[in-house]
Amino acid sequence: MPTILLIEDHHDIAEMVGGYLESCDYVVDYATDGVTGLHLAVSQDFDAIILDLMLPGMDGLEVCRKLRQDAGKDTPLLMLTARDTLEDKVAGLDAGADDYLVKPFEIEELEARMRAMLRRAGGQMVSESLRVADLSVDTGTLEVRRGERLVGVTPIGLKLLLTLMRASPNVVNRRELERAVWGDIAPDSDALRSHLYTLRKAIDKPFPRPLLQTVPGLGYRLADVDER
Repeated sequence: MPTILLIEDHHDIAEMVGGYLESCDYVVDYATDGVTGLHLAVSQDFDAIILDLMLPGMDGLEVCRKLRQDAGKDTPLLMLTARDTLEDKVAGLDAGADDYLVKPFEIEELEARMRAMLRRAGGQMVSESLRVADLSVDTGTLEVRRGERLVGVTPIGLKLLLTLMRASPNVVNRRELERAVWGDIAPDSDALRSHLYTLRKAIDKPFPRPLLQTVPGLGYRLADVDER
């Protein structure tokens, strides 16, 4: 039975989400503020975390950053937010969230996203080394490097990167990328764009030569600019 930490200060939402997940055979622990939620997330092992963005004491972005950067925890994390702008979604992904869901949401979709996150976290990769130009990924250690520099990417960013690297230098269309990450449960139209924006910032922005290319009307590809 998967164990879920729900960090949500809105009593009615917490009751609805917790009750539904428990009816689906999850074990749910609760926190109603950011400080308590962070303490539980760091001191105990959970299979996944549902984290509200707006929390008393410490907001969800700060909880997520501290969990990832200070505690080094990679527990799959779904962020709940009432903010639906691209900038807000990118901020959540940059902080370390694996997925997000905009309020109001359908409880069935939340549970489906939880299952998808748990499947991704439990999936086993055959170790291999992938390279495009000076960008390399070791699927055994999950290390991403650009030249000699270690690059940090989110779990979904890593899935997108692996898909693009295996197809390189060919173009991968939007639907193929969405299916590689979320299966047949595609999120809203901004989700892929947000994750690609975050991925591009990680692997391209600090470097003089961009590799992640948008091909208008077709999709995306990872290739050396000299190959265009």
